[in-house]
Amino acid sequence: MLSTAVLIVDRALILMYANPAAENLFAFSQRSACGQSLRKTLAGNDALFAILDQVVKTNAGYNENVLTLDRPGTGALHLGCVAAPAEGERIVIEFHPLDQQLKIAREEKILEQQQLNRELIRNLAHEIKNPLGGIRGSAQLLERELPEVEGTDLKEYTQVIVNEADRLQALMDRLLTPHRLPQISLINIHEVLERVRTLVLAEFPDGITVHRDYDTSLPDLTGDKEQLIQALLNITRNAAQAMEGRGEIRLSTRIARQVTLARQRYRYAIMIEVGDNGPGVPPELSDRIFYPLVTGREGGTGVGLSLAQNFINQHHGIIEFESRPGDTRFSVLLPVRESALSPSPAAAP
Repeated sequence: MLSTAVLIVDRALILMYANPAAENLFAFSQRSACGQSLRKTLAGNDALFAILDQVVKTNAGYNENVLTLDRPGTGALHLGCVAAPAEGERIVIEFHPLDQQLKIAREEKILEQQQLNRELIRNLAHEIKNPLGGIRGSAQLLERELPEVEGTDLKEYTQVIVNEADRLQALMDRLLTPHRLPQISLINIHEVLERVRTLVLAEFPDGITVHRDYDTSLPDLTGDKEQLIQALLNITRNAAQAMEGRGEIRLSTRIARQVTLARQRYRYAIMIEVGDNGPGVPPELSDRIFYPLVTGREGGTGVGLSLAQNFINQHHGIIEFESRPGDTRFSVLLPVRESALSPSPAAAP
Protein backbone atom coordinates (compact mmCIF):
# COMPACT_ATOMS: atom_id res chain seq x y z
CA MET A 1 0.00 0.00 0.00
CA LEU A 2 1.26 3.48 -0.88
CA SER A 3 2.22 5.66 2.07
CA THR A 4 1.30 8.72 0.00
CA ALA A 5 -2.41 9.53 0.10
CA VAL A 6 -3.77 10.39 -3.36
CA LEU A 7 -7.07 12.09 -4.18
CA ILE A 8 -8.33 12.95 -7.66
CA VAL A 9 -11.04 15.60 -8.03
CA ASP A 10 -12.61 17.44 -10.94
CA ARG A 11 -12.48 21.21 -11.26
CA ALA A 12 -15.62 21.54 -9.16
CA LEU A 13 -13.71 19.63 -6.45
CA ILE A 14 -15.98 16.57 -6.71
CA LEU A 15 -14.06 13.52 -5.52
CA MET A 16 -13.39 11.00 -8.30
CA TYR A 17 -10.80 8.70 -6.70
CA ALA A 18 -9.10 7.99 -3.37
CA ASN A 19 -6.33 5.43 -2.97
CA PRO A 20 -6.24 3.09 0.07
CA ALA A 21 -3.74 5.33 1.88
CA ALA A 22 -6.12 8.28 1.51
CA GLU A 23 -9.03 6.19 2.80
CA ASN A 24 -6.99 5.26 5.85
CA LEU A 25 -5.66 8.79 6.39
CA PHE A 26 -9.01 10.56 6.15
CA ALA A 27 -11.13 7.74 7.62
CA PHE A 28 -13.59 7.41 4.74
CA SER A 29 -14.26 4.83 2.03
CA GLN A 30 -13.86 5.59 -1.65
CA ARG A 31 -17.29 4.07 -2.35
CA SER A 32 -19.12 6.45 0.00
CA ALA A 33 -17.02 9.56 -0.70
CA CYS A 34 -16.76 9.45 -4.50
CA GLY A 35 -19.24 11.77 -6.15
CA GLN A 36 -19.29 13.99 -3.05
CA SER A 37 -17.85 17.49 -2.90
CA LEU A 38 -14.46 17.53 -1.22
CA ARG A 39 -15.57 20.75 0.49
CA LYS A 40 -18.16 18.64 2.31
CA THR A 41 -15.97 15.59 2.95
CA LEU A 42 -13.11 17.69 4.39
CA ALA A 43 -15.20 20.63 5.59
CA GLY A 44 -13.55 23.37 7.61
CA ASN A 45 -10.12 23.12 5.99
CA ASP A 46 -9.98 26.54 4.37
CA ALA A 47 -6.21 26.41 3.80
CA LEU A 48 -6.57 23.29 1.63
CA PHE A 49 -9.37 24.77 -0.44
CA ALA A 50 -7.44 28.00 -0.93
CA ILE A 51 -4.68 25.88 -2.51
CA LEU A 52 -7.12 23.98 -4.74
CA ASP A 53 -8.89 27.16 -5.81
CA GLN A 54 -5.50 28.57 -6.79
CA VAL A 55 -4.73 25.46 -8.88
CA VAL A 56 -8.11 25.70 -10.63
CA LYS A 57 -7.65 29.42 -11.29
CA THR A 58 -4.06 29.33 -12.56
CA ASN A 59 -3.98 25.79 -14.00
CA ALA A 60 -0.59 25.41 -12.31
CA GLY A 61 0.72 23.07 -9.62
CA TYR A 62 1.09 24.06 -5.97
CA ASN A 63 3.33 22.65 -3.26
CA GLU A 64 2.72 23.26 0.47
CA ASN A 65 5.44 21.85 2.74
CA VAL A 66 3.41 21.94 5.95
CA LEU A 67 -0.38 21.91 5.84
CA THR A 68 -2.58 21.30 8.90
CA LEU A 69 -5.88 19.53 8.24
CA ASP A 70 -8.62 18.96 10.80
CA ARG A 71 -10.46 15.64 10.97
CA PRO A 72 -13.63 15.72 13.09
CA GLY A 73 -13.22 13.60 16.18
CA THR A 74 -9.62 12.53 15.48
CA GLY A 75 -7.58 15.73 15.72
CA ALA A 76 -5.25 17.57 13.38
CA LEU A 77 -3.06 16.09 10.66
CA HIS A 78 0.26 17.66 9.66
CA LEU A 79 0.86 16.97 5.98
CA GLY A 80 2.91 17.94 2.98
CA CYS A 81 0.57 18.67 0.09
CA VAL A 82 1.13 18.74 -3.68
CA ALA A 83 -1.77 19.60 -6.00
CA ALA A 84 -1.42 19.66 -9.79
CA PRO A 85 -3.74 19.75 -12.83
CA ALA A 86 -3.98 16.55 -14.87
CA GLU A 87 -5.56 15.37 -18.11
CA GLY A 88 -9.32 15.37 -18.42
CA GLU A 89 -9.91 18.51 -16.34
CA ARG A 90 -8.83 16.69 -13.20
CA ILE A 91 -6.67 17.71 -10.25
CA VAL A 92 -4.39 15.23 -8.49
CA ILE A 93 -3.72 15.90 -4.81
CA GLU A 94 -0.97 14.09 -2.91
CA PHE A 95 -0.57 14.18 0.89
CA HIS A 96 2.56 13.12 2.77
CA PRO A 97 2.17 12.64 6.56
CA LEU A 98 4.66 14.80 8.49
CA ASP A 99 3.83 13.88 12.10
CA GLN A 100 6.99 11.82 12.58
CA GLN A 101 9.25 14.46 11.04
CA LEU A 102 7.63 17.19 13.13
CA LYS A 103 8.02 15.07 16.26
CA ILE A 104 11.74 14.56 15.58
CA ALA A 105 12.21 18.27 14.89
CA ARG A 106 10.37 19.14 18.10
CA GLU A 107 12.55 16.77 20.13
CA GLU A 108 15.71 18.23 18.62
CA LYS A 109 14.48 21.72 19.47
CA ILE A 110 13.84 20.62 23.06
CA LEU A 111 17.34 19.15 23.37
CA GLU A 112 18.86 22.31 21.90
CA GLN A 113 16.82 24.44 24.31
CA GLN A 114 17.91 22.24 27.21
CA GLN A 115 21.55 22.91 26.35
CA LEU A 116 20.86 26.64 26.14
CA ASN A 117 19.09 26.44 29.50
CA ARG A 118 22.14 24.82 31.09
CA GLU A 119 24.40 27.57 29.71
CA LEU A 120 21.98 30.23 30.95
CA ILE A 121 21.84 28.67 34.41
CA ARG A 122 25.62 28.36 34.63
CA ASN A 123 26.14 32.00 33.66
CA LEU A 124 23.30 33.16 35.88
CA ALA A 125 24.71 31.33 38.89
CA HIS A 126 28.15 32.92 38.44
CA GLU A 127 26.60 36.38 38.11
CA ILE A 128 24.40 36.00 41.20
CA LYS A 129 26.43 33.98 43.69
CA ASN A 130 29.26 36.47 44.23
CA PRO A 131 27.04 39.52 44.91
CA LEU A 132 24.87 37.39 47.18
CA GLY A 133 27.85 36.55 49.35
CA GLY A 134 28.75 40.23 49.59
CA ILE A 135 25.18 41.25 50.45
CA ARG A 136 24.89 38.58 53.14
CA GLY A 137 28.26 39.42 54.68
CA SER A 138 27.54 43.15 54.69
CA ALA A 139 24.17 42.57 56.37
CA GLN A 140 25.84 40.54 59.11
CA LEU A 141 28.49 43.24 59.69
CA LEU A 142 25.79 45.91 59.78
CA GLU A 143 23.82 43.90 62.33
CA ARG A 144 26.79 43.94 64.73
CA GLU A 145 27.12 47.74 64.48
CA LEU A 146 23.44 48.62 64.83
CA PRO A 147 22.59 50.51 68.03
CA GLU A 148 19.86 49.28 70.31
CA VAL A 149 16.89 51.61 69.77
CA GLU A 150 14.11 51.41 72.30
CA GLY A 151 10.91 50.01 70.84
CA THR A 152 12.57 49.09 67.52
CA ASP A 153 14.45 45.97 66.56
CA LEU A 154 16.58 47.14 63.63
CA LYS A 155 18.28 43.75 63.50
CA GLU A 156 15.00 42.32 62.27
CA TYR A 157 15.63 44.06 58.94
CA THR A 158 19.15 42.72 58.57
CA GLN A 159 17.82 39.24 59.30
CA VAL A 160 15.40 39.65 56.39
CA ILE A 161 18.36 40.46 54.12
CA VAL A 162 20.34 37.44 55.39
CA ASN A 163 17.38 35.07 55.06
CA GLU A 164 16.52 36.22 51.54
CA ALA A 165 20.15 35.91 50.50
CA ASP A 166 20.16 32.35 51.85
CA ARG A 167 16.95 31.58 49.95
CA LEU A 168 18.44 32.81 46.68
CA GLN A 169 21.61 30.87 47.38
CA ALA A 170 19.56 27.69 47.85
CA LEU A 171 17.78 28.39 44.57
CA MET A 172 21.09 28.74 42.76
CA ASP A 173 22.27 25.45 44.27
CA ARG A 174 19.12 23.72 42.99
CA LEU A 175 19.67 25.14 39.52
CA LEU A 176 23.27 23.94 39.44
CA THR A 177 22.36 20.24 39.21
CA PRO A 178 23.34 17.50 39.03
CA HIS A 179 25.35 17.57 42.26
CA ARG A 180 26.53 13.99 41.88
CA LEU A 181 27.29 11.41 39.23
CA PRO A 182 24.30 9.30 38.13
CA GLN A 183 23.86 6.02 40.01
CA ILE A 184 22.82 3.62 37.24
CA SER A 185 20.80 0.49 38.06
CA LEU A 186 17.75 -1.47 36.94
CA ILE A 187 14.60 0.37 38.01
CA ASN A 188 11.01 -0.71 38.37
CA ILE A 189 9.06 2.37 37.28
CA HIS A 190 6.14 1.49 39.56
CA GLU A 191 8.38 1.57 42.62
CA VAL A 192 9.37 5.09 41.52
CA LEU A 193 5.73 6.13 41.07
CA GLU A 194 4.68 4.64 44.41
CA ARG A 195 7.39 6.68 46.12
CA VAL A 196 6.15 9.80 44.31
CA ARG A 197 2.57 9.03 45.30
CA THR A 198 3.53 8.61 48.96
CA LEU A 199 5.43 11.91 49.03
CA VAL A 200 2.65 13.89 47.33
CA LEU A 201 -0.05 12.48 49.62
CA ALA A 202 2.10 13.31 52.64
CA GLU A 203 2.53 16.88 51.42
CA PHE A 204 -1.16 17.34 50.49
CA PRO A 205 -2.99 14.98 52.87
CA ASP A 206 -6.45 16.54 52.84
CA GLY A 207 -7.40 17.57 49.31
CA ILE A 208 -5.43 15.47 46.80
CA THR A 209 -6.58 12.06 45.54
CA VAL A 210 -4.16 9.98 43.45
CA HIS A 211 -5.58 7.35 41.07
CA ARG A 212 -3.31 4.66 39.63
CA ASP A 213 -3.57 2.80 36.32
CA TYR A 214 -0.43 0.70 35.95
CA ASP A 215 0.56 -1.84 33.32
CA THR A 216 2.24 -4.32 35.64
CA SER A 217 3.87 -6.25 32.77
CA LEU A 218 6.32 -3.44 31.96
CA PRO A 219 10.04 -4.26 31.87
CA ASP A 220 12.60 -2.56 34.06
CA LEU A 221 14.38 0.63 33.05
CA THR A 222 18.08 1.39 33.25
CA GLY A 223 18.80 4.67 34.97
CA ASP A 224 19.24 6.69 38.14
CA LYS A 225 16.35 5.95 40.49
CA GLU A 226 16.69 9.10 42.59
CA GLN A 227 16.77 11.33 39.52
CA LEU A 228 13.63 9.72 38.12
CA ILE A 229 11.87 10.03 41.49
CA GLN A 230 12.78 13.73 41.59
CA ALA A 231 11.69 14.33 37.99
CA LEU A 232 8.29 12.64 38.40
CA LEU A 233 7.82 14.16 41.84
CA ASN A 234 8.38 17.64 40.39
CA ILE A 235 5.75 17.02 37.70
CA THR A 236 3.24 15.54 40.15
CA ARG A 237 3.82 18.18 42.82
CA ASN A 238 3.43 20.86 40.15
CA ALA A 239 -0.02 19.40 39.35
CA ALA A 240 -1.01 19.42 43.04
CA GLN A 241 0.18 22.99 43.49
CA ALA A 242 -1.66 24.13 40.34
CA MET A 243 -4.87 22.75 41.93
CA GLU A 244 -4.00 24.52 45.20
CA GLY A 245 -3.93 21.18 47.00
CA ARG A 246 -7.44 20.10 46.04
CA GLY A 247 -8.20 17.81 43.10
CA GLU A 248 -7.45 14.50 41.41
CA ILE A 249 -4.16 13.26 39.99
CA ARG A 250 -3.87 10.23 37.69
CA LEU A 251 -0.69 8.17 37.40
CA SER A 252 -0.66 5.70 34.52
CA THR A 253 1.91 3.59 32.69
CA ARG A 254 1.85 1.95 29.26
CA ILE A 255 4.28 0.36 26.82
CA ALA A 256 5.09 2.20 23.59
CA ARG A 257 6.52 0.29 20.64
CA GLN A 258 8.93 1.35 17.89
CA VAL A 259 9.67 4.77 19.36
CA THR A 260 12.13 7.30 17.96
CA LEU A 261 13.72 9.57 20.57
CA ALA A 262 16.39 12.07 19.50
CA ARG A 263 16.79 10.25 16.17
CA GLN A 264 17.47 6.92 17.89
CA ARG A 265 15.03 4.06 17.37
CA TYR A 266 13.97 1.88 20.30
CA ARG A 267 11.87 -1.28 20.17
CA TYR A 268 10.13 -0.31 23.39
CA ALA A 269 9.68 2.71 25.62
CA ILE A 270 7.72 3.21 28.81
CA MET A 271 5.16 5.99 28.79
CA ILE A 272 4.29 7.54 32.15
CA GLU A 273 1.35 9.93 32.25
CA VAL A 274 0.65 12.38 35.06
CA GLY A 275 -2.82 13.87 34.64
CA ASP A 276 -4.88 16.24 36.74
CA ASN A 277 -8.26 17.96 36.66
CA GLY A 278 -6.90 21.39 37.55
CA PRO A 279 -7.14 24.74 35.76
CA GLY A 280 -4.58 23.84 33.08
CA VAL A 281 -1.38 25.48 31.88
CA PRO A 282 -1.87 29.18 31.02
CA PRO A 283 -1.72 29.49 27.19
CA GLU A 284 0.89 32.25 27.40
CA LEU A 285 3.26 29.84 29.20
CA SER A 286 2.72 26.74 27.06
CA ASP A 287 5.82 27.33 24.90
CA ARG A 288 8.05 28.26 27.86
CA ILE A 289 6.87 26.05 30.71
CA PHE A 290 10.11 24.03 30.83
CA TYR A 291 12.34 27.11 30.81
CA PRO A 292 14.12 27.87 34.08
CA LEU A 293 12.58 30.59 36.27
CA VAL A 294 9.28 30.53 34.31
CA THR A 295 6.24 29.93 36.51
CA GLY A 296 2.54 30.67 36.43
CA ARG A 297 2.09 30.30 40.19
CA GLU A 298 2.51 33.08 42.71
CA GLY A 299 5.46 32.21 44.91
CA GLY A 300 6.75 29.58 42.46
CA THR A 301 10.42 29.41 41.55
CA GLY A 302 10.10 28.03 38.02
CA VAL A 303 12.71 25.36 38.77
CA GLY A 304 10.76 22.11 39.16
CA LEU A 305 9.76 21.40 35.56
CA SER A 306 13.11 22.59 34.20
CA LEU A 307 14.92 20.11 36.48
CA ALA A 308 12.43 17.37 35.55
CA GLN A 309 13.14 17.90 31.87
CA ASN A 310 16.88 17.91 32.54
CA PHE A 311 16.74 14.56 34.36
CA ILE A 312 14.46 12.96 31.75
CA ASN A 313 16.74 14.16 28.94
CA GLN A 314 19.70 12.60 30.74
CA HIS A 315 17.81 9.29 30.47
CA HIS A 316 17.38 9.88 26.70
CA GLY A 317 13.67 10.47 27.24
CA ILE A 318 11.28 13.31 26.56
CA ILE A 319 8.44 15.15 28.31
CA GLU A 320 5.40 16.43 26.44
CA PHE A 321 2.11 17.85 27.66
CA GLU A 322 -1.44 18.62 26.59
CA SER A 323 -3.55 20.96 28.64
CA ARG A 324 -7.01 22.42 28.79
CA PRO A 325 -9.07 23.45 31.82
CA GLY A 326 -10.04 20.33 33.72
CA ASP A 327 -7.64 18.00 31.90
CA THR A 328 -3.85 18.44 31.88
CA ARG A 329 -1.59 15.52 30.97
CA PHE A 330 2.20 15.38 31.17
CA SER A 331 3.58 12.39 29.27
CA VAL A 332 7.10 11.06 29.87
CA LEU A 333 8.65 8.63 27.38
CA LEU A 334 11.69 6.66 28.61
CA PRO A 335 13.46 4.17 26.33
CA VAL A 336 13.90 0.56 27.42
CA ARG A 337 17.39 -0.79 26.82
CA GLU A 338 17.70 -4.19 25.15
CA SER A 339 19.48 -5.52 28.25
CA ALA A 340 16.41 -4.76 30.39
CA LEU A 341 13.77 -6.50 28.30
CA SER A 342 13.00 -9.36 30.69
CA PRO A 343 9.83 -8.30 32.54
CA SER A 344 9.87 -8.08 36.31
CA PRO A 345 7.09 -7.88 38.89
CA ALA A 346 5.79 -4.36 39.42
CA ALA A 347 4.35 -2.65 42.41
CA ALA A 348 0.68 -3.48 42.65
CA PRO A 349 -1.71 -0.57 42.41
